[in-house]
Amino acid sequence: MATENPDERRIGSAARVRAARTRTPFPRQAWRRRQEDLGLELLRELTRLANEIRHANLIQLHRITAAQVDHAMADPALASAMSTLEDLSDGRRRQVLFVNREYSAIILGHRIGAYGWAEMIGHLRVLARNEVFKSYWTMTDQHRRSLPQESLEAKVGRAVDAIMDELADDPDEWWVVGPADAEDTI
Repeated sequence: MATENPDERRIGSAARVRAARTRTPFPRQAWRRRQEDLGLELLRELTRLANEIRHANLIQLHRITAAQVDHAMADPALASAMSTLEDLSDGRRRQVLFVNREYSAIILGHRIGAYGWAEMIGHLRVLARNEVFKSYWTMTDQHRRSLPQESLEAKVGRAVDAIMDELADDPDEWWVVGPADAEDTI
């Protein structure tokens, strides 16, 4: 390396620096587009995380409610405090609380995306064949009528009403009763 000219190395190095300064790695439009893409990607990730937190909160609320129902089912005094339904034996009140918890779990599964509308309807078709659920459904009619019509629970209620009506007409073909698979038909 003793034969190399140090001035030549400096001149070559300075030329490379000048070339790098005048050349932009991205044209300005490409840079802006990349920034927009990164912003959109970040927004999608924040939306996904917000939905995940919302779902976790719904699951936690369901756990709290289920724990309260468990306490109520174990203690008739708590069961009567939790239920607004009148003239029920302690055993029947426990059954109604339990079937309400089952119904709520099915709706929760749909809310958090564990399954779609059609699968939820399938679960509800099975539940609607249960005699305790049929009784519960009749007893809670006024409650469902008080829900905002556009709410998910009101839509599900209308779907179960259709299932119950069709089951009353032809219980032998229970797997096809109820609304079409599309949620917007309710």
